[in-house]
Amino acid sequence: MVWQRLLTFFSGADVYSVTIIVAAFMGGLGFGSLAGGHLADRLHPRGRLLAFALCEAAISAFAFVSVPLIYGVLYLRLGERPLPSAAVAAVLFLTLLWPTFFMGLSLPLLARVLTEDAPRSAERIGALYGWNTLGAAGGALTTVWILARALGFGGSILVGALLNLACAGAALLLAGRAGAVTETPPAAGAAPLERTPFRLPAWIAIYSLSGFLALSLEILWFRLLGTLLKSNSFTFATLLGIYLGGLGVGALLASRWARRARRPALTFLLLQSGIPLYAGLSLGLLIYGLPRFAALRPLAGYLGGYETLELDAAVRALQRFALRAGSVAPFTRDLARQFALLYGAVPLSLIGPPTLLMGMSFPYLQRAVQTDLAFLGRRVGWLQTANIVGSMIGAGLTGVFLLHRLGTAWSLRLLLALGAVFLLLFARARWPADARGRWLGYLGALLATGVTALVSPSPAVLWARLHGTTPDRVLFAEDGSGLALLKEEREGTRETTVVYVNGLGQSSLPYGGYHTLLGALPAMLHPRPERIAIIGLGSGDTLFGAAGRPETTRVDCIEIVACQLRTLERLPPRRYSGLDLLLRDGRVGYVFADGRSQLMRGQERYDLIEADALRAGSAYSGNLYSREYFELLRRRLRPGGFGVTWAPTRRVRDTFVSVFPHVLKFQDTLIGSNEEMVFDLDAVRARMRDPFVRSHYGRAGLDLEELLADALERGPTVIGPEADRTSLTDINTDLFPRDEYLASKSFLAGAEERRPAQGSAGR
Repeated sequence: MVWQRLLTFFSGADVYSVTIIVAAFMGGLGFGSLAGGHLADRLHPRGRLLAFALCEAAISAFAFVSVPLIYGVLYLRLGERPLPSAAVAAVLFLTLLWPTFFMGLSLPLLARVLTEDAPRSAERIGALYGWNTLGAAGGALTTVWILARALGFGGSILVGALLNLACAGAALLLAGRAGAVTETPPAAGAAPLERTPFRLPAWIAIYSLSGFLALSLEILWFRLLGTLLKSNSFTFATLLGIYLGGLGVGALLASRWARRARRPALTFLLLQSGIPLYAGLSLGLLIYGLPRFAALRPLAGYLGGYETLELDAAVRALQRFALRAGSVAPFTRDLARQFALLYGAVPLSLIGPPTLLMGMSFPYLQRAVQTDLAFLGRRVGWLQTANIVGSMIGAGLTGVFLLHRLGTAWSLRLLLALGAVFLLLFARARWPADARGRWLGYLGALLATGVTALVSPSPAVLWARLHGTTPDRVLFAEDGSGLALLKEEREGTRETTVVYVNGLGQSSLPYGGYHTLLGALPAMLHPRPERIAIIGLGSGDTLFGAAGRPETTRVDCIEIVACQLRTLERLPPRRYSGLDLLLRDGRVGYVFADGRSQLMRGQERYDLIEADALRAGSAYSGNLYSREYFELLRRRLRPGGFGVTWAPTRRVRDTFVSVFPHVLKFQDTLIGSNEEMVFDLDAVRARMRDPFVRSHYGRAGLDLEELLADALERGPTVIGPEADRTSLTDINTDLFPRDEYLASKSFLAGAEERRPAQGSAGR
């Protein structure tokens, strides 16, 4: 959880970088599993435990140095170099190879330690896998919901390093007693095993397909859950916790059942075939049930809203509701139920049962293939490596290609078709000599897959329902980088188009709200803003607002969700004159990349740099509200240039002020510079009267003087280098993004009996 986040400082947080990080992580696990299987079969019991202890110690050693290595060396020293993508991938792979290799090495070693005879392989290896995966689920949830909020990234890694050391110490203690262990006779109670219908190479290929489907589904679930939860930093941890928890519980349940199975191969194939079928049916039930089931109405209302759930208030409301269900305010009750639906019932219903089937299939596979104790470690290693290789291919192909070409809905249908392979294999293995039964089985497999594909929602229905509306009121585009959607809404007699990115409301059309002010105000204050950089596109209103000066020759818009521009281009021409003018403005160029990474590597200097208004609790928002980010802005400014940010929290304001020596504060809008800034109201008004400026904003139906009137009349609070900054210690840093993880609040405090103020990204 933490290493992935730290590595994005070096590689960027876009989909391609994250995919490379996942592939590198899993590649190391695969190499380790392969090597561990061969090593485990060649060592005696004490040697296996000693090797396991060394693995844990090696992981711990890397953890202790990982922050200075990943952040201090990769990011701070290599981060500014424009490395080709192949070099970035190689650096990521080599960085993660050490810890992930030893992680992969450990499972075959312990599997061989704990298994005294082949019939017990399903029980022992399945239980080992189950407990390990449950631990991983707990680690994912604990790291993000507790450790990152309390200790930051460095403290979280320290906890993990100490736990690895504890594992190494425990293994050394057990190794001291391993000399007394003797091989035991085969356990009683194991069912006689029928001959497996496939050879080991075929099982390796089958388990590789299983890994491909598992990781592909995880990516689709992440897209769906990200939209449901409206893209915050707790989404991935929640998904991973449920995903790994289902695997662990399934493996533990089946570890004893598989031992008594006479035909474990058939059970494995049946379990695997149920995974994509359930994924398709459950999504269809949710989407078609949203407008029909009373229990889902709170969810439907939330999905149609602009704002995200106030997580801190929701958790406290759930605590109070659980303790005092009969004596809480209606809002507290509704908020608690909404949180339970969003972070409990819905993701559990979508992800829990199929991952349970994934976990249950593992012991049955071990029961089918483990027939010789002398080769047990190698077979564990070969199968795990095959599964990991399939997972790597699934992560890369689905995340980068399938989502881009097919989108979520059609990618799910493709996975359904691939999942039918398991049903076909089941039919072949179940009726090997009965041609009629085999062909009936084939027909049933195709029929089940076809019915599930029909029940699965179309792309338009899927995304419209997950945004609380109907397909005729949305335009959307989807690729590997994310989901962009435009939704028509009516406010009284006024129609607006609201922009959503990954389920979260970002801004709206027509222009004229806070986003437009955020772009226009610093543009009017700067004497001559020739080069401008805007991080984030949204509806284009911040970009439009910043491009209103005739002196501006270039405006670079850096947007991480590449499909966002396509949705805006699909709106009818001249429906929104401001957007039409923006799309035809030859000064504006678009770069689809991680904004911070682009600034870091681009080496460009600008007169004005700002990020579009971003909620402090959004995923990766800490990268754009940290002290180190604002220091990067300072380095990328031309002489007299402005760095600009929205300050949604006091901590963001203090962080910004701690970096810039000269600051103008217009309520929640902060403008900083390396040089003194003069607020000359007469000069600003003279610029606003320029014919180009009047034409630019007037063609969008905007009165610029009215838009900026309040800010200009109030004037700024001036914070100079002489201001005392010694008290500004509670700030956001790269290694402790407090606002992003709600570190300023306590989940243990009592829930408020009033509706919390909605965060505003300023529609």
